[in-house]
Formats: sequence, structure tokens, C-alpha cells
Amino acid sequence: MADILLTAVINKSIEIAANLLVQEGTRLYWLEEDIDWLQREMRHIRSYVDNAKAKKVGGDSSVNNLLKDIQQLAGDVEDLLDEFLPKIQQSNKFICCLKTVSFADEFAMEIEKIKRRVADIDRVRTTYNITDTSNNDDDCIPLDRRRLFLHADETEVIGLEDDFNTLKAKLLDQDLPYGVVSIVGMPGLGKTTLAKKLYRHVRHQFECSGLVYVSQQPRAGEILIDIAKQVGLPEKERKENMENNLQSLLKIKRYVILLDDIWDVEIWDDLKLVLPECDSKIGSRIIITSRNSNVGRYIGGDFSIHVLQPLDSENSFELFTKKIFTFDNNNNWANASPDLVNIGRSIVGRCGGIPLAIVVTAGMLRARERTERAWNRVLESMGHKIQDGCGKVLGLSYNDLPIALRPCFLYFGLYPEDHEIRAFDLTNMWIAEKLIVVNSGNRREAESLAEDVLNDLVSRNLIQVAKMTYDGRISSCRIHDLLHSLCVDLAKESNFFHTEHNAFGVPGNVSRVRRITFYSDNNAMNEFFRLNPKPTKLRALFCFTKDNCIFFQMAHLNFKLLQVLVVVTPYDCFFSIPNTFGNMSCLHYLRFEGGIIGKLPNCMVKLKRLETLDIGNSLTELPTGVWKTTQLRHVRYKGFSQASNCCFSIIHVFPNVYSNNLQTLMWMNDEFFEPRLLHRLINLRKLGIRGVSDSTVKILSALSPVPKALEVLKLYFFVVPSEQIKLSSYPNIVTLHLNGRMRLNSEAFPPNLVKLTLFQFEVDGHLVTVLKKLPKLRILKMVWCKHMEEKMDLSGDGDSFPQLEFLHIREPFMLSEVTCRDDVSIPKLKKLLLKDGTSNVRLSERLAKLRI
Repeated sequence: MADILLTAVINKSIEIAANLLVQEGTRLYWLEEDIDWLQREMRHIRSYVDNAKAKKVGGDSSVNNLLKDIQQLAGDVEDLLDEFLPKIQQSNKFICCLKTVSFADEFAMEIEKIKRRVADIDRVRTTYNITDTSNNDDDCIPLDRRRLFLHADETEVIGLEDDFNTLKAKLLDQDLPYGVVSIVGMPGLGKTTLAKKLYRHVRHQFECSGLVYVSQQPRAGEILIDIAKQVGLPEKERKENMENNLQSLLKIKRYVILLDDIWDVEIWDDLKLVLPECDSKIGSRIIITSRNSNVGRYIGGDFSIHVLQPLDSENSFELFTKKIFTFDNNNNWANASPDLVNIGRSIVGRCGGIPLAIVVTAGMLRARERTERAWNRVLESMGHKIQDGCGKVLGLSYNDLPIALRPCFLYFGLYPEDHEIRAFDLTNMWIAEKLIVVNSGNRREAESLAEDVLNDLVSRNLIQVAKMTYDGRISSCRIHDLLHSLCVDLAKESNFFHTEHNAFGVPGNVSRVRRITFYSDNNAMNEFFRLNPKPTKLRALFCFTKDNCIFFQMAHLNFKLLQVLVVVTPYDCFFSIPNTFGNMSCLHYLRFEGGIIGKLPNCMVKLKRLETLDIGNSLTELPTGVWKTTQLRHVRYKGFSQASNCCFSIIHVFPNVYSNNLQTLMWMNDEFFEPRLLHRLINLRKLGIRGVSDSTVKILSALSPVPKALEVLKLYFFVVPSEQIKLSSYPNIVTLHLNGRMRLNSEAFPPNLVKLTLFQFEVDGHLVTVLKKLPKLRILKMVWCKHMEEKMDLSGDGDSFPQLEFLHIREPFMLSEVTCRDDVSIPKLKKLLLKDGTSNVRLSERLAKLRI
């Protein structure tokens, strides 16, 4: 797994090289050659490592040992770069001082040591004949269990009957676009089993048929020969001009072909040169299975996609029962004790609805006594046992990831199982740790690339989307427990991160831990820092804890390379922040959540590289001089206290302190808001103001020019304003959140508003009429609103809510009915959500059908 560390080294050497470009004419400019050498050498070594994996998998211990040496080398190089980069960035300001010359010489000496270690690794490789890292025997095709399974008779499908019926109807639909159905989903869901059943059920309705296994390393020629045999192409025509003969046959025959386990689009580009188009009058069909939704989308379009989901609890238990009693005459639990049945259900629950995991677990239990003691032992050790049984299948998806995406995927394992993870957090942490790097150094490009990476992981069905934004972007996501376990195991193997359970294996390893996460075991946290009193190699620290010892550690220890710090505590327990923190000079991302009380110490002001400060879901206050941290991009905090907000008064003392980098500011107190704030924060995209006054309403209504970057505005009113707010001159605001009571007219809303949240508003007929006319509104939320009329009528004159897709009403007061009297109003409404205190709210017939 040295490839992950090597990728980190390459990314960081790119950033250092960019910094060196501005040092021409100084001593540091001479180091550019060393950095270039380091970058080139690490790329070559990474290519070698990628090839060497195949031999390592085959059990070659010499290759395994060599990879460990390379991994240690890569880790040491990353340490060197992480220590060097802050110094070179600082030297941009003081390029003539002797200290700069000193660390430049020191760095050059360290590079010489690296060169000697690289030469020694090469000596070991050649001395012990560790040279052949690839399998070049093209004539040797290993036995593949999936290839055998594809042709096996078993097509039993449990819990997928609805999927089968949907796919059958789609496949036989005469108007099916491109003639393709694509069954996609994460590994282990039973895509092949379902596809086989579908294929065998319909193939008799076609003139010829074939099913072939494509695999990760497909050979188009062999696949076409296999298809040719199955569809009945004579042997003579297979030997001469086979491609043309096969194409001619399939043009006149109505065929169905199952292409199982397609990993990329390149093999399809080869096959489609021979396979005729299926959307012809003949009605031929192709069924594909893939772990990657984008592959299915490329081959058959969006309509072809059918995403397979995990089984529910009852179907999971039915499959488990079927596999447990495979060799019994009585296929039931009649002779089992209630306690054994309950243990069985607990075991099934740990499988997370993944058929492969259920089958593997049932196979383990069949080899054991059917007793409570034996089954409890399996239940206690299930994580590793299931992972061992499914590891090869899951590992294929990981190995198929581009090298640059692997550490981003492993990052999900730093969170607890079943945790809902915000996309905002992931992308900013990836950037903070330089897992995402763009050559230009442009932050917006890096954020866009990070979003692409997350979308890619979702398309590969390694990550599950939990929530989407109004414009179809990922808001939050989850990872399945099986894949979470895979992340934990692979991360430990590669020293990417450790958990509280696996950081204490080999003596001396604790001091080399680069990232660690504590889910629950508070004693493990104390033990880790006792064994590692100088955690100078730690890059990321995640604490999901009920013990406040973490704050004691932060106050005393040296975290000189720490870049990401996340502390999440229960909301009903209170934890005080210490008056000072230890060295965190490299910190880029800080997030506190829960009952964390106190003011961040002023030493935080010295964190010149801090980019994300997220304390919005805690009781933490900002330090006074926070705006001296010029790299800040995202600030989230509650802004309740005077202490938190006094940091804004610094604008009167240092008028140029605000950074052009700032993109998010949630929340600030109204008394510190003034026009020049928005004029200076030219990149501000999200702004929240608490306690909005009449003067702020006037400022926002009359501001000119309006901020071009502002997209999200949240306003919290404590009292009813006497002024009428006017936001119609803000063309780029697409999300508006208003909390409080006021009278609104059409000028109150931005012209391109897409999402509107009204919180604790008084809703009357006038307001509803205004809302109906918003031309681009797609999402409307009304929370804790007092309805001045018992009946809310959404009908109009044909132009009522022309774009509204989602209506959410929560805990309404005095609302008894929501109605729409015609079929032309709200023409695009897809979902109506009534939540909390809405059981007595009546809906008209059309709206009732859309309720979720």
C-alpha cells in the first residue's frame, strides 16, 4: 500500500515546486532540481509498486518485504516535505535571512540521504532477484470462480422479486432505449444472480442468446468467440473473418446477451463494433452488470440503470435460513431454541443486507455446532470473519480505483460505522491533507475536483448518498459497514490510519501512526498518548468521545504536523476548552461538535494555515484575533455571545484584515454588520446574520453593487422589523433562509431563488400568493409556522408554483388543510412531506398521492 504514501509525496512535491518558482535568484531556487528529482523518482517507484502488487498477492515474501521498505521510505519523505513546506512558505517573506540558508542546506542533506536509500532499495531488488514484477504469460488464464458461477445452475433469488419483475418489464418493453438494461450496485448484492435469473427466464423468447463474463482484465477477442459459439455461429465462420460473420448473424437474429461484470467503458467500445445496435425493429436486448453506475449509463443511458439495494431484515433472515438449512430435510427453525433464533437474527443484522455476507456467514455457521455458545463466538468476531470471506470480492473494487482516489476512499473509515458524513467535511479535509491537488493551486479548481472524486466513488457504488442539495449535488453520504471494515483493514496495512483497536500491535508502531480515530474506547485514547507523548507524525486526529481527556492532550502535546482535528462529543455532556493548545502550526481543518464550552485560545490566531473553522454545532466561542488567520475560507459558529462576536470589531482597528479567501461566514451578530464587510469579502458565498435589525435590512436592501459571489443568505430576526426587506437585486442568491416574523412582498425575494426556508413565520393568504409567483422556486420549507388561515390553497391561475418540486411542512400551527383544486397548478411537484404535528392536516386527493 506504499502507493498511497507515494501519491502524497508527489502531491506535496508539486506544491513545493510551485513555491520554489517564486524564489528565482535566491538560494532556495537551487533546490528546484532536488524537488524535481524527488517527484520523478517517486512516480517511477509508484509505477513499480503498482506492478509489484500482483506478485505480492501471489505470496512472494521478498516482494512483500521490498514493498514495506518502500512504504517506510515514502512515509519518511512525506514527513520531510511536511516539515519543509511551512519553512519555504515563510521564507517567501524573509528570503535573505541566514535561517533560510540554513534550512535549505539541511533539506539538501536530507535529499541526499533519500537518494542513498533509494539506491539501497534498488540494490536489494537486484541482489535478491526481485525483478520480475509482472505476469507476462498471456496464454495462462487462471481459473475464475465468477466465470464458473455464471454458468452454474443456481439462480435462486430471495428478496429481489420486485427487482426481477421491474427488470423483466423493462427488458421486454418494445420502446426500451438502446435495448439495454444495466444492473448496478455495490459488490456482494447479487447482481449476477439476478441477471442470470432474468436471462434464463427470457432467453426462450429470443432466437439466440449468450452469457459471458467480462472481468477486470477483459479480452475482446475471447469474449466475441464465446458469444459466437453460444449464438450458433458455425465453427468454420468462427475461424475465418469471425467479427464480420458474427455481426451479420446478429443483424438478422433477435438475440439477448448477458455481459456480466463490466468494469470500464473501453471493453464496450470494442464489443459494440461487432454487436449490432439493439434499438432496432428486431428487438434484440443486452443485459449488463457492473459495480460502476457510469458504465451502465454510458452503455444504455439513464433509463437503463437499475440500482440494486441491500436486502431488508426479513428477506435477509430468509436467505440466511435457506443457507443454514441447505442440507436439512426440515428447512426451518422448529427445533431451535428462541435464544438461538435471536442470535441468528443478530448475526444477520451484522451482515447489513448484503447477500454475499449472509452466504459467507451461513457457511461458517454450517461448519460449527448449532449451539448458542458456538454462534455467540461467531457473533463476537463477525467483523473480521465476514471481511475475510468477502475481502477478495470487495478488494477488487478498491484495486480498480485510480491511485489518487484510494486515500480519499479510505478516509471514510475514520468515521464510525453508520455515520452520516457531510460532503463539505470530506472535500475540505481531502484538500487540507493534499489528497486533492491541482497544478494551478486554484482553490475553486481543487474543490471542483474533490466533488468529482466523491461523485466517482458514488458512481462506483462504494459510497451511498444520504442527502442531495437542491441542484443535485451530494450533501451527505454513508459507507456500508462491510466497506467500512475494508477501509479500516486496508488503512492499517498501509499505515494510512489506525483505529483505537489496531494502533497497538507492533512495538514502536505507535510513534509512526499518521492518522488515528477514537470511536468509543476512552482508555485507548489515554494509552495511545501515554505511549506516544510526541505525536509529531500525526496528520489527522478524530475523536468521537465522552471523555474530555482529549482537551488535556491538546493543551500539552506537540502536534506539529497535525492538519485535521475533529472532536465530536455528546450534547448532554459539557467539556471545557483549555486556555492554551500545544503546537498545531500546520492545522488546516478544525471541527468541534457537541457540548464543548469555552473560548478558543488566542494561540489559535497563530494558525496561519487554518482554512476551515467549524464550531457551529458546539458552544465554542471565537478568539478575538481570528481574522489574522488570512487563509480562512470557512467559518461556522453560533455567534450567541458577545465574546464570539467581538472579533468583528477588529475591522475598526485593522481595516484590511478580512481575507479575500473567505467563502462561508455563519453566523455573525447584526451589530457588527456593515456594508464594507460585503465589499471586502468578494468571494463570500454563504452568509448568516443573527438578530437582524432595521439598519441591516436597509443596508441589504440598498447595497450597491451587490456581492456577485453570494449564493446562500440566512437571516435570523429576533424582533419584527419595521422596514420591508428587498432582495430582488441579488441575482445570484439561490438559497434563502428567513427566521422570524415580517411581511413579505415580491421584492423581498431574489429573482433566481431556488430554495426557500421560512422558520417561525406567520403565513397568510398574501404570503402564499407571493410565493406562488416565484418563477424558479423548486424547494419550499415551512417550519414552525403559524398559519393565519386554516386552509392553505396552492391553486392558481395556471402559473402557481411553476417549478416547485418539493414542499416540506413541519409542525404547523393552526393549519388544518392543504389543497390544490386543479391539475395545472404546481405542475412539477414530486414530493410533499408533512412532519411532526401534521397528523390532523387534510390533503386534497392529488396532494395525498405525493405525500412521503
